[in-house]
Amino acid sequence: MDLKVVSVLLGTLVGVTATVFIAWINQKTLNNRELIRDEMRIRQTLYGEFITESAKLLMDAFQHALEKPETFVPIFALINRIRLCATQPVLTEAERLVLRITEQYFSNNLSVQDLRQLVGSGEVDALKAFGEACRAELNSVQARL
Repeated sequence: MDLKVVSVLLGTLVGVTATVFIAWINQKTLNNRELIRDEMRIRQTLYGEFITESAKLLMDAFQHALEKPETFVPIFALINRIRLCATQPVLTEAERLVLRITEQYFSNNLSVQDLRQLVGSGEVDALKAFGEACRAELNSVQARL
């Protein structure tokens, strides 16, 4: 074989290999980004459900004693779903929030005036630490993009 023919064949082979390799890397990067976006959507939805359920239970706990233990079933289900994917800081804050709600159910009920004073003191936002932990986690997940 002529040296020119071998050079042309090797050049073509290198070019095709490089093109395939670059396409593979681009596809892998796109797939990873899509997986991270899906992961963020799942976490945002889960954390949103937990916040909604926690807020309902907390407000109920301010005004009522625990009458039916099954009241906690939805929040326990959510916290265990959180356990599957969350970082430790998010899980810790979720557990603290459930403990706070539980303690409130076994504390004295609050009157409307008591609730007003609680809101004025800034102590009513028991969900704040959980929300901040979620934001920090979601920011770290997004940074992987």
